[in-house]
Amino acid sequence: MKEQVVCKTTDIEPGEMMKSDFGKQNVLVCRTLDGEFYAFRNECTHQGAPLDKGMICGATTEESKPGDYHYCRKGEIIRCPWHGREFDIKNEGRMLANPNKKLPGFKLRIEDDDVIVYK
Repeated sequence: MKEQVVCKTTDIEPGEMMKSDFGKQNVLVCRTLDGEFYAFRNECTHQGAPLDKGMICGATTEESKPGDYHYCRKGEIIRCPWHGREFDIKNEGRMLANPNKKLPGFKLRIEDDDVIVYK
């Protein structure tokens, strides 16, 4: 099994993300507001934009109407910097607009203060 420390838990505050390397692959490590860590390939499935240049945000609910937005899931959505595609961090990186598509993910575990990605 291949594994590597990609960062320390203290490197990423809740609601933030950072890029790192796992071997030759560029990885996006995300930390949701509840303190959980997730890792995905740092590349949008649409045209390969570097997701670390985007943002972690929330989503609007189905009840939202133009000019009247109901916001939810703050700190759980990755938004692509190029075309605004949104991916659900807590649901395997699935695209909000098309849940059949998802970001390639990595297994991750925490040991002491180390965030370790592995296959």
